[in-house]
Amino acid sequence: MPSTVPFDPEQVEAFLIAIGIGLLIGLERERVPSARAGLRTFGLVAMLGALTGLLGQHLQSIVPFAIGMSIVGLMIIAAYLRHPDPTDPGTTSVAALMVCYCLGVAVWLGYTTIAVMLAVATTILLYFKAQLRGLATRLQAKDWISILQFSVLSLVILPILPNQEYGPYDALNPYQVWWMVVLISGVSLAGYAALQLVGAKHGAAFVGIFGGLASSTATTLVYARNARETPSLSSMAALVIVLANLVMVVRVSIIAALVAPGLLRALMVVVIPALILGLLALLWNWRRLSESGDAVLPQTSNPTELRTALGFGALYAVVLFCAAWLSDYAGTSGMYVLAVVSGFTDIDAIALSSMRLFNLERLELQTAVISIGLGMAANLSFKTIMAVGIGGRALGLKVLAGMGAVAIGLMLGIGWHVLGL
Repeated sequence: MPSTVPFDPEQVEAFLIAIGIGLLIGLERERVPSARAGLRTFGLVAMLGALTGLLGQHLQSIVPFAIGMSIVGLMIIAAYLRHPDPTDPGTTSVAALMVCYCLGVAVWLGYTTIAVMLAVATTILLYFKAQLRGLATRLQAKDWISILQFSVLSLVILPILPNQEYGPYDALNPYQVWWMVVLISGVSLAGYAALQLVGAKHGAAFVGIFGGLASSTATTLVYARNARETPSLSSMAALVIVLANLVMVVRVSIIAALVAPGLLRALMVVVIPALILGLLALLWNWRRLSESGDAVLPQTSNPTELRTALGFGALYAVVLFCAAWLSDYAGTSGMYVLAVVSGFTDIDAIALSSMRLFNLERLELQTAVISIGLGMAANLSFKTIMAVGIGGRALGLKVLAGMGAVAIGLMLGIGWHVLGL
């Protein structure tokens, strides 16, 4: 007579979680009248997955899993063949049921957390069918090209690059250089995508935020031109420009958290005063804003274009080498000069170079933070000059107040580090 397996509460818990996953996905499928599987079917299939996981583990064989998968697949396909629906071929429900079965197996094998996460993700994908279809139809050819180009940058080029140091000072690492290209392209692409999805109808605040993520320089240029052509829109233009450049400061902080977490706490001493004063300036601009109407979307370039990526990669490599050389040859003063000169036109290169050298322990914490702060201040100065020169006096006075407040906040933080407080 076979021996009885002792009762194990963890096994009961696994079955309950598997059934819960099935019920979650099945509850969403109940919304679809043409679906041939609903709440009960999905719950039973998930439980079947856990059972085949148990049998496969006990028999040390994949056969129970394969048989169960075949039965589930044939069952749901037969249901659609028996009651066809010309408006719903049933492929989504078939795929969802198969996923549900596999998630039940995964729960039994101990992958509970990832199984629950995937169950929630599956339910979200099923529920937002109309929204996802609408999003896909709104994407233009250039948007698809951007997505594909970013895939090439991150999934094709990055993995094949050597991850080791080359050149003088061992400053150049092809993998690290290209990883920075992928990071900046990804952040810019996210801002660009959000800008296109949100559109102009949601107003200046959204355009300022997402325009700052995509390209604060392009946003400044576009709104300076708009203010020159339509002086009555100068208050809105100033609000967008100041907000976009305040987002630039936040963007550098986020990149620091990803690339050089050890730098972040000290960098906050520079960033927080800039954010506080910048937000006060934004509130002042907001109170002066009386114009209505849609905002204008800045026409930013494709951030994932190979030529653009190669250009940034080359610039980053040059700045990284110059930073290593100047730090060794001229000390901190040379690094600060480079930060101002480089940051005047591109903040990402000098910020990433400082973070990279800090990670390599070739740049002290204080020097790295001050360099990033000076680069941001120089970048703000360049875009202020751009706004005043292109937008005219009416815009210039409003932008100077906001950008000046952010720059003063940066200099206060830099002064804190210089004095060693």
